[in-house]
Amino acid sequence: MATDASDGPVPAAALRGQRVLDVLDKAIDIQSPLVRKNIARARQRNPEATPAQVIRNLERMYVSALTGTGAAVGGAAAAPGVGTGVALALSAGEALSSLELSALFALSIAEVHGVPIDEIERRRTIVMGILLGGSGSATIAGVAERTGQHWGRQIVAKVPVETLRRINKILGKNFVTKYGTKQGIVVLGRVAPFGIGAVIGGGANAGIATLAVRASRRAFGPPPTSWPGPTHSTPPTSENAQG
Repeated sequence: MATDASDGPVPAAALRGQRVLDVLDKAIDIQSPLVRKNIARARQRNPEATPAQVIRNLERMYVSALTGTGAAVGGAAAAPGVGTGVALALSAGEALSSLELSALFALSIAEVHGVPIDEIERRRTIVMGILLGGSGSATIAGVAERTGQHWGRQIVAKVPVETLRRINKILGKNFVTKYGTKQGIVVLGRVAPFGIGAVIGGGANAGIATLAVRASRRAFGPPPTSWPGPTHSTPPTSENAQG
């Protein structure tokens, strides 16, 4: 148990929760600069793709990548000579990778919809709100004291940053409880013997990805009929579409 000079002992659970949130912030920081490149990749085969087509490509890319990451770690854990300690270390690294992929997906969808992601609080609300699904959207609407569909456009893009801070404080507690628990179960499942871990890892991540896709559709609603800004009006080149 750690000790804070001003507030006294810090419970171990609080430290674990803060570590989860630190990992989330790290994932958001790493992926935020890559959002436009990710969108360019989704448009690479069809530079004239509509926002709706690009969103479908982003969804497919995300589900495929997250499922593959989970299966790869589970398969490695089942390989001969890989001990439980190594397997757990692989899973810990994959937890960050999963959050990075989820952050990149959520922020990319927001960008296509023209929702601003320039401030960290807005990015946190978008990522946690989508990963928490229905409970996240209910929290966001309740704290913002706004009703209606598509919180990603109606709330995140419009409410003051101070309101988003209050929202994120509550979302953070829920995120630690729900994501931390789920991730712990998935990590243990991946170290199962005889290749079972690959099935559990890939299947669990596929489920997380599918739920996130559904939550993003509810958060932002129908795709825009045209690109919202000049950033997206120019088809990506082979150079800037890499990554």
